[in-house]
Amino acid sequence: MANTFKIKTNDAMPTSAGTPLTLYTVQSGETAVVLGLLLCNVHTSAVNVSVQIVSDTNDHEVNQTVFAVRNAPIPVGGTLEVLTGSKVVLQTTDVLKIDCSVSAKIDATLSIMEIS
Repeated sequence: MANTFKIKTNDAMPTSAGTPLTLYTVQSGETAVVLGLLLCNVHTSAVNVSVQIVSDTNDHEVNQTVFAVRNAPIPVGGTLEVLTGSKVVLQTTDVLKIDCSVSAKIDATLSIMEIS
């Protein structure tokens, strides 16, 4: 089993406010551990952000879409560190999505460890 540390970035998320945009999808045959997620407000006023974990994996129960954070405010020039001190395990096909109250005003930086 190989462990690979990776960074995934996207500037100006999401394309359309109210429509969560995919930042990361776990590839076939892999598991990912989310080590950190930074969301930076690049707008000229405060914004609200949401982070969704979309999972339909089925071990004993079927997972569902949940929020890691919902409508969290970020002041002008501020950064929100989501999952501070916590880790989240994502399985094959799980997706991490970002939404913002204003289009294209969040820079996202995701640190993960992929296990394949």
